[in-house]
Amino acid sequence: MKTRRVNCLDQHVRKSPESIALIWERDEPGTEVRITYSFKEPPLLLGVLQPNTKLRQAERLFENQLVGPESIAHIGDVMFTGTADGRVVKLENGEVETIARFGSGPCKTRDDEPACGRPLGIRAGPNGTLFVADAYKGLFEVNPWKREVKLLLSSETPIEGRKMSFVNDLTVTRDGRKIYFTDSSSKWQRRDYLLLVMEGTDDGRLLEYDTETKEVKVLLDHLRFPNGVQLSPAEDFVLVAELTMARIRRFYVSGLMKGGADLFVENLPGFPDNIRASSSGGYWVGMSTIRSNPGFSMLDFLSERPYLKRMIFKLFSQETVMKFVPRYSLVLELSDSGAFRRSLHDPDGQVAAYVSEVHERDGHLYLGSFRSPFLCRLRLQSA
Repeated sequence: MKTRRVNCLDQHVRKSPESIALIWERDEPGTEVRITYSFKEPPLLLGVLQPNTKLRQAERLFENQLVGPESIAHIGDVMFTGTADGRVVKLENGEVETIARFGSGPCKTRDDEPACGRPLGIRAGPNGTLFVADAYKGLFEVNPWKREVKLLLSSETPIEGRKMSFVNDLTVTRDGRKIYFTDSSSKWQRRDYLLLVMEGTDDGRLLEYDTETKEVKVLLDHLRFPNGVQLSPAEDFVLVAELTMARIRRFYVSGLMKGGADLFVENLPGFPDNIRASSSGGYWVGMSTIRSNPGFSMLDFLSERPYLKRMIFKLFSQETVMKFVPRYSLVLELSDSGAFRRSLHDPDGQVAAYVSEVHERDGHLYLGSFRSPFLCRLRLQSA
């Protein structure tokens, strides 16, 4: 059997076409085309990216009282997060209190997630409520004081003929009218996120939901594992992380550039998860693993070797594969133009592991995690 390979440019990379190449594969005769991608050499971990141990100065909070606090929001002094067992919880005075569930069931394993739900992105709205993206159930508004839950958009609702299989993160306008959110894939669910990473499927989308008209629009399509989203301070554009492409794209939602899109930053030193605003006018990006340079990055290596990826997932479970992914936590602060401003590291995840989000509040950074049994807090002065 022969395979023809032709390098071509990613249709989304117009600003810097050398950054990522796509490889089209066809097994002769007549089998389907498989598309993979190869990365530009990762940036050297020098200068602003110089490895350090600043994240090890963080303190762990609520250890062994919750699992997988992926995203964090504050209303006043009260903190909220979503957990791996399908709950939205209030964190106050050292206590963890359940305020909402979107599903039901035993909620003990990853295979229980579709029934239980999995709250991911969470934001505080303008009227004392929370907006939550559940990976399996859709978009919700939660009144944490009255324990009221309102379904805004069900994952069962087809959007332009395609289902939403992996609702991920969201960002909300200051008036609460518009919600911008990501659906990471119409094929893979959250419980199979490693398969999505390895396959590099380009079926993710950035969407807009209008809370008044209930209208849903697709803003960007053909994204590879779109993840974190963040409105700009002026609310004229939305940033969206493409995890498997190690880059962040920008979509303009108002002004002269409305409807246009470009690259905000590419060739990141790690694989970006959630994006949140920083007090300096820039953005915090959480990364649970890096693309080592100097060093070895497994995902970069496998990106050009689809046959190895297929072999790995035939032989090993997702949990086994995770053991081979370095537990290197990285927090990156970007300027308002996408330049690297500073980086905080925990080279082997000793204190802060599997970082998914960096939420800045009152001189502290709160670090969410998609699988750790705690969240972390770091004094910004220590950063």
